[in-house]
Amino acid sequence: MSDPIISVEHIFKAVTDSTGTLEILADIDFALQAQETVSIVGASGSGKSTLLSIMAGLDTPTSGTVRLAGEDLFALDEDERAAVRARKLGFVFQSFQLLGNLTALENVMLPLELEGRRDARKAATEMLARVGLSQRLNAYPKVLSGGEQQRVALARAFVVHPAVLLADEPTGSLDFATGEKIMELMFDLNREQGTTLILVTHDRGIASRCKRSITIEAGRVAPSVSVSV
Repeated sequence: MSDPIISVEHIFKAVTDSTGTLEILADIDFALQAQETVSIVGASGSGKSTLLSIMAGLDTPTSGTVRLAGEDLFALDEDERAAVRARKLGFVFQSFQLLGNLTALENVMLPLELEGRRDARKAATEMLARVGLSQRLNAYPKVLSGGEQQRVALARAFVVHPAVLLADEPTGSLDFATGEKIMELMFDLNREQGTTLILVTHDRGIASRCKRSITIEAGRVAPSVSVSV
């Protein structure tokens, strides 16, 4: 078997305030191979979103580390981690997180421009066409529906061809039918690009579409379950 694309190695996370110490994650340890589709599920407050933030290097663990394509994220400083994220990670969130002062096209161009890509406009236009938004290139987020905004967010995430895509409740603010279309699109893009898809959700139906599921209960990994798709 090839080396994992991402390894989560004995992650602990605790926070301390005047009332004492709260353990959020305890000894989270697993590895994912390239092109896997994986759901991280658990009740609200179980620690799954904190885990996703640590996997992205956006939050730091109390102990343990994360290796992305063999690179120890927490041996790097924040600027170095940001550079790794730009090269290897894509993100999709429940709240879309589009920049309101930029058009759909400009939102998708942004990560390419940060890379210094001269073909940013062409690549972004093609990706927006792929997600069915050729007619909305110059629309601002405020005039886009929720489903359209999430399509822009998907285009922005996939346009850089990330090794890993992290999605945190990507259909949580959408109606069922729109959410189904978004999930179909996400899995289609995952197959086309060979991206490893890591999906945080509380929806067991969505989770069942992934080939592997990791359940977080009270900050710990429950016994693993494999599901067929």
